[in-house]
Formats: sequence, structure tokens, C-alpha cells
Amino acid sequence: MIGLIIFLILLVAAWQGFYWVFVDLLAVCKPYSVPSPGGVAERCVELLSDGTLLQATGNSLLRGIAGYAAAVILGIILGLLINHFKYLQKNLKPIVLGIQTLPSVCWVPFSILWFGLSTQAILFVVVMGSAFSIAISVDNAIKNVQPIYTKAALTMGAGKGQLYRHVIFPASLPELISGMKQGWSFAWRALMAGEVMTTSIGLGQTLIMGRDLADIDQVMLVMLVIVLVGIIIDKCIFSVIENRVLKKRGLA
Repeated sequence: MIGLIIFLILLVAAWQGFYWVFVDLLAVCKPYSVPSPGGVAERCVELLSDGTLLQATGNSLLRGIAGYAAAVILGIILGLLINHFKYLQKNLKPIVLGIQTLPSVCWVPFSILWFGLSTQAILFVVVMGSAFSIAISVDNAIKNVQPIYTKAALTMGAGKGQLYRHVIFPASLPELISGMKQGWSFAWRALMAGEVMTTSIGLGQTLIMGRDLADIDQVMLVMLVIVLVGIIIDKCIFSVIENRVLKKRGLA
């Protein structure tokens, strides 16, 4: 922990040194085009004082969690269907893989046309941006289960439900967790893409307001908050679950 704090202090010092050399000393860069640690900190205090930053972060988190939950449900169902039916494995999976490569912003025009400038439009972008990644992860996790496990279970008379519940799901759990974590990262990025195109208060909209006002410090502040939230979610939720599963199996 102390090492991390020292590293962050050095990083901020290097950032401030860059600003001092290239903006104040050499005047190579314009002050309005390069954020400074002091400017970002000052803007943070201002946005915290009037509640804007907390409200935007809270709204984005709620939308992200709601959209991610829907994406997980859709992704698991789609992944199971692709894995179970050979016809879908052969014909639908390539399409899902192709759609997965689409940037989330591509779904924004459809979301606005279908749902208007509303929360539903943002959630649609989040779901479309992460559900297909989760579906591919579910399919791959099940496919990577050792065939000997399923053969042994079937030999002992296990039915389809028992096979998935007692063999396939436990065996694929570590890879499933990794897929869920990746799905969250896609969902969080898709959320920002959805919010920057709408008028709903959130981190994405706050970032765009900073751009429109030519306030590079606010833009940088929101970017740092987005990164920080992503790190906290990963470390406090996904990494904890992943470590517990791995330790339980003697893999960590």
C-alpha cells in the first residue's frame, strides 16, 4: 500500500513537472489544452461542493449496474443456446463475434431513435455493448470444461440439469468470472458512450459539459473518476470473488 502511494505521488509530481516545463516555462502548450494537477484538484472541490460530481457518479453507477445485470441475463441465455445447439454454434456465433467488435457508440443512433433521450436509451447501449461479450465468454467457458468430467457424470446417470448444475457450472466457474469481469468493463465503457450522447446527468454528460466549456481540467477529472470507479469495482467485487474461488480450488 505504501508503495502504491509513493508511486501515485511520483506520478502526480511528474505530471506537474510536465505542465510546468511545457506550459509555464517553454510555453509550448496552451494552458487550456493541458490539464494540471492543481486545476483538476480545484475543479474536483468545486464539483464536490455543489454535488454535481457525486450525483453524476451515483447516476452512472446505477445505470451501469442495471444495464450490466440485464446484459448478464441476456448473455448467459445466448451463450447457453449457442453452446447447446450446433446449428446456432455454426451460424449464430460468427454473427455474435462480429457484433461484439462494434464500438458501443454505433448503437447510440438506434437507441435515440427507439427510446429518445432517456435512461432506457442509455441502458440499451450498455446491454448491446456487453451482452455479446458475455455470451461468447459463457460459450467458451463451457467448451473448455474437460470432456472427462461430463462423460463421467453421464456414465453415472446424471441428467442434463444435474450435468450443468453439478459438473459444467462448477468446472467453468473461474473462466465464467473472468468473462463477467470483462463484460463489466465493456458495460462501463458502453455506459460512457451512451451518456455522452444524451442529456441525462452522469459522468459521460459531465465530461461533455467540460468539453463544451473548454474546461480541460473538468474533462480530466471525469476521466480519472471513470478510471477510479472501474478499479474499485474490479478490486472490491470481481477480484474478491475470483480469489475466493481460486483459493477454494487450491489455485491461488
